[in-house]
Amino acid sequence: MDPHNIEAVFSRKQKKNVSKIRNFLGLAGYYRRFVEGFFFIAAPLTKLLHKRVPFVWTDIQRESFEKLKTVLTQAPILIQPEPGKDFVVYSDVSHVSLGCVLMQDDKVVAYSSR
Repeated sequence: MDPHNIEAVFSRKQKKNVSKIRNFLGLAGYYRRFVEGFFFIAAPLTKLLHKRVPFVWTDIQRESFEKLKTVLTQAPILIQPEPGKDFVVYSDVSHVSLGCVLMQDDKVVAYSSR
């Protein structure tokens, strides 16, 4: 992640309504393919988004929120590519920027953005 984005994630306070949780999960969801067990980490927060579930912020939701902040701001560990194995490229492009990740066996080989 860009250092500016890391600071934005770390500076986020605990959310106290459904709209703010949905916003945070949208940001976190963008990086879900790089977070092992993302579904299980985010599940307590996701449950707060269901229509007939009262919004109750407990230690379980706080721990989920803090864990997501931590895993989103840690740099992924890069692996050495293995010859003969397939590669997967993920990319995200707009008129002003681009980002891509080269992966092998669901592990990051290289990433770049500008």
